[in-house]
Amino acid sequence: MTVQPSTERDHWVSWDQYHRCIEQLALQVHESGWQFDKILCLARGGVRVGDVLSRIYDMPLGILATSSYREAAGTQQGELDIAQFITITRGTLDGKVLLVDDMVDTGLTFRRVRDHLVNQFPAITELRTAVLWWKGHSQAIPDYFVEKLPTNPWIHQPFEDYDSIRPHQLESWVRKGQSN
Repeated sequence: MTVQPSTERDHWVSWDQYHRCIEQLALQVHESGWQFDKILCLARGGVRVGDVLSRIYDMPLGILATSSYREAAGTQQGELDIAQFITITRGTLDGKVLLVDDMVDTGLTFRRVRDHLVNQFPAITELRTAVLWWKGHSQAIPDYFVEKLPTNPWIHQPFEDYDSIRPHQLESWVRKGQSN
């Protein structure tokens, strides 16, 4: 992925910047002093973030699949789907839970997921949210975030290259990468 200078409309993120944001988020949660029991990430965008936080905190990681950005090659938000089940590595979803995603855009996903969790998992005693990016037009306010983006730019994340590559294209794509 070619990282260009960010503008009010486009926020470009390299792999190094992406990993630094996750580390800053982990540090922010730590410095808050809040003790939690489980980490729940929203797939797909929150999986990498949740994985790293789970490793840093040595905490169980739960994964809840959600999907709303399917229209127009993933650039337009559609109807939100929330998976029926949560995958978690140890125990059940209970106690104090840190809900993690890459960003909060409109806030609709966070609100719906929060309602879903409260209704489906009454053993959750406290739920806080953590994201890398918080867009200014969001109707939800995350408890922890790295960057607030008041102009609501499209965030170009480093793994987006994989959105347009298909298995039959891999050989030439890998060869191209080896020549650099």
